[in-house]
Amino acid sequence: MSLSRRQVAVAAVASVPLALSVTGTAHAGGRRSRTLYIAGDSTAAQKYANAAPETGWGMALPFFLGKELVVANHAVNGRSSKSFVDEGRLAVILSAIRPGDFLLIQFGHNDEKAEDPTRYTEPWTTYQDHLRMYVEGARARGARPVFATSVERRKFDAGGKALPTHGEYPAAMRALAAEERVALLDTQALSLALWQELGVEETKKYFNWTATEQDNTHFNPPGAIAVARLVAKELLRTRVLGPRDVRRLDEPIPESWITWPQAAA
Repeated sequence: MSLSRRQVAVAAVASVPLALSVTGTAHAGGRRSRTLYIAGDSTAAQKYANAAPETGWGMALPFFLGKELVVANHAVNGRSSKSFVDEGRLAVILSAIRPGDFLLIQFGHNDEKAEDPTRYTEPWTTYQDHLRMYVEGARARGARPVFATSVERRKFDAGGKALPTHGEYPAAMRALAAEERVALLDTQALSLALWQELGVEETKKYFNWTATEQDNTHFNPPGAIAVARLVAKELLRTRVLGPRDVRRLDEPIPESWITWPQAAA
């Protein structure tokens, strides 16, 4: 899919706050750090002061990674695998990604929205077609693509059983991962199991439940930290990262470490 120069430029401008938030791109002695790019939706995205306490899991992921691995969080609210490409956001990542870097891809929440043709993809056809663009783009630049199935929403039946909400999308991503030999972080299955373990009431402490909002999709700091921990453990389990690349996998992370910067004007 070709993009106009204007599309790429608009997406580049939109990504500036994310790029500025990444620090430590080189080691002492001049050796370049590896970067883990996140392409995804609101469940992973950087949140700003006007959205607090809503927290994307990508905001907490650096707490579990070694200091020499930089996280560049390009996830954006409301995007699907299709709209992220159409807006030129994948092109921005591919213009910056380098050999040895990683591209972590989590889409599905908004691909499901059949009423919106700008975002909707069908699990076994257009969803997989768009995911291939990320895989091929990363590999063409010597970077490693990594899939993450969509983290689960908070939904329980009357008997307290945690329910899956993503239909065929996780299965379609798993199948494509096997076909294309892409490392898969099964965050959908792992988060569903975690919500089941926590139960109906305790999970409210992990989602963006406030005095004015009952949000069963987005996280607060404890939820973002819990999901980021799952992601980091999966990166280690799948050998995308080595033991020296991760830290604090079983240590408590203070909620105070989460901060919400002011959005750029």
